Amino acid sequence: MNKLATILLAIVAVLSTHAAIAAGKITVYAAASLTNALQDIDATYTKRTGVAVAESFASSSTLARQIEAGAPAQVFISADTKWMDYLAQKGLIATQAVLLGNALALIAPADAPIAPQSIDSGFNWTNFLGDNGRLAVGDPDHVPAGIYAREALQHLRAWKTLEPRLARAEDVRGALTLVERGDAPLGIVYVTDARVSTKVKIVGVFPESSHAPIVYPAGVVKGADAPAVENYYGFLRGTQARAIFARYGFATP
Repeated sequence: MNKLATILLAIVAVLSTHAAIAAGKITVYAAASLTNALQDIDATYTKRTGVAVAESFASSSTLARQIEAGAPAQVFISADTKWMDYLAQKGLIATQAVLLGNALALIAPADAPIAPQSIDSGFNWTNFLGDNGRLAVGDPDHVPAGIYAREALQHLRAWKTLEPRLARAEDVRGALTLVERGDAPLGIVYVTDARVSTKVKIVGVFPESSHAPIVYPAGVVKGADAPAVENYYGFLRGTQARAIFARYGFATP
């Protein structure tokens, strides 16, 4: 991308952002794992303030790239610090703070004949995957949930065995869907994703020590730090929103 195109994209992004604010609407780009909780929070916010919130959910990496390219996001919530830091280093984040925490779960279809298990180095992956079954994960090359999953499997010394058997999804909700449909006998998602589905069950939770802490930073995009956006950003970190996040299983540090 040449310098002129970059400048034009930046101008379009600023104009789009200010147009959204003027229209009384806030645009939030958020990690896919936040879908249900954030929709509830935004509905509560709109009822309280009359300000509409438009959400875009995808993997954090995809959203960060879109923001970098000039997408008119005003608030960004990432499922890891990497992609928030990526935008901050490019001068695209005005302010940020850690919003939430989560845990990593191994899931199976709800009707699968598998009892709760301890997820440790002795776990028999072959026994539960069978000869041809695949392990559904967010793509560990760029999706935070997949990156955490890779760290956990490496810690448990199972990565080399399982890497060729991964079913790589575009985001964590894609991995959840593969297990819900029975396309994969096992999957690794966040605990909160497993809890919103009646079609899967949690086989076990990965030890916290097996992967980096799962944290969700929230940030205001540069150029979007108007009073209306700051008010929404404050609401996200307030008591009412924290209670909703907690109800969905997120840790609220």
